[in-house]
Amino acid sequence: MWSHQVAALTPWRCIAPDLRGAGTATAPKDPGVYSVASYADDLVAILDREHVDHAVVCGLSLGGYIVFELLRRFSSRIRAAVLCNTKAAADTPEAKRGRDELAVRAKRRGASAVAEELVPRLLSPLTREQRPAVMREVREMITRQPVDGIVGALHALRERPDSTPLLTRIAVPVLVIAGNHDEIVPAEVMLEMSQAIPDAQLAIVPEAGHLSPLENPLAVNHHLKRFLARV
Repeated sequence: MWSHQVAALTPWRCIAPDLRGAGTATAPKDPGVYSVASYADDLVAILDREHVDHAVVCGLSLGGYIVFELLRRFSSRIRAAVLCNTKAAADTPEAKRGRDELAVRAKRRGASAVAEELVPRLLSPLTREQRPAVMREVREMITRQPVDGIVGALHALRERPDSTPLLTRIAVPVLVIAGNHDEIVPAEVMLEMSQAIPDAQLAIVPEAGHLSPLENPLAVNHHLKRFLARV
């Protein structure tokens, strides 16, 4: 997910871990052990293991919800935060039903069913029409995930807390990154969120949907470098 950024941000130490249930990480079968709280605990454990006292934390979508949890419970460890293609509000009842339905399809038909549904929504029209390599990369990224981890992530998404009350209390520098063609978290939603965070910076990435770092890495890297140089 963050390969372009890790390659570009060589002046800084970058840690890009797999969340539990994703990539090479262990994937417990019980969906109940997946939550933004457990993901946050896992990440703090990694910081402890790597002897990192303070970090700039960056998360996209679900990763952004985890950033909110880190700010809520581990604020003393957070030097600054990047909220990428994410929002503060909790799932609506309709969104929760959608998570449950997708989890059922994943269990029945595997990760490919999840890719089939999500890929068209994740990417901008320009990416879908002109960047087949990115389309393939995202589809393959989804299909190689363990089903237990996907179902667990869906559970964590549907049960996440509303972070809206936290926004005005954030006391570290924040960069908000939005895709100008994000169908899942529209740029206007992220604009409203950024306006609620004291002194937050907003960057709207052109030619990008919900996966800005993959769809327009040069633009995202530019904004990250400027932000990191100041914090």
